[in-house]
Amino acid sequence: MRGGWFGMGVKIASCVALGMSLALAIDNVSAAQQRQINQVNPDLDTDDQLAPSQMRGPVPPAVSQPASAAHVAAPVVRHAAGPTPAAEGAGRTTVACSGTFGKDSSHLKLAMTFDSKNITFTDVDSSSGTKVPASVLFPKDPKRRLEVWWANPAARSDTYLIVINGKSNWTAPGGLHLGLTLAQLEKLNHKAFKIKGFDKDGNATVSDWDDGTLATLAGGCKSGVTLRADPKIPADTVAALPADKEYSSADPEMRAVKPSVSEILIGY
Repeated sequence: MRGGWFGMGVKIASCVALGMSLALAIDNVSAAQQRQINQVNPDLDTDDQLAPSQMRGPVPPAVSQPASAAHVAAPVVRHAAGPTPAAEGAGRTTVACSGTFGKDSSHLKLAMTFDSKNITFTDVDSSSGTKVPASVLFPKDPKRRLEVWWANPAARSDTYLIVINGKSNWTAPGGLHLGLTLAQLEKLNHKAFKIKGFDKDGNATVSDWDDGTLATLAGGCKSGVTLRADPKIPADTVAALPADKEYSSADPEMRAVKPSVSEILIGY
């Protein structure tokens, strides 16, 4: 009889031990799952996950774009998931009108792609002299700096405008980058194009790509380009090409002041 009770006791003890082991295993799995969830993007901070109600800011003003930009063809479907974070060669990075820089992007998507420590949400200068809230990639590195303006700045979402200026090494769709000459722009566009002359601040702008390659960009975005004359050119020579007139990029007088790209706008 004692042997029977002993055997039953052993069975009960075994069952209890098995139950405790299963409970411990479940707890361990739950903990592992939670760690995995927490490690999906450990670099995101609370600022990158603010609810729309926590942000307030004016909608950016309308952006001046080349006349031909209004006739953009249907977007070309791309299968690339996003930009190339570190392009080879000159150390440039590339903006594509899809993926991370697509029309439906957001501050959070940028932070997940480039690391939250490399992005900030702050006010930047606009051409009208007002401040506009924008996400700025690599704000402390002039060569990697990039501004992204939002159609919905309160939610930091829906790409409105991407700005390449200063000393930035970013390349825009179509191969556009800062420092390009008129001849190089014509090569990218596969033909000459039209330019508005220089304003009081010394800026000239592309007014029409004349149905060239740069008039239609993959992804449905549009490009705007600002140029500045060579600083060695006399101010009077530049002033003789005023902003109220339109010139061909092949115009000898325009070529003579040696303008180069000083700012690129990519808009939706």
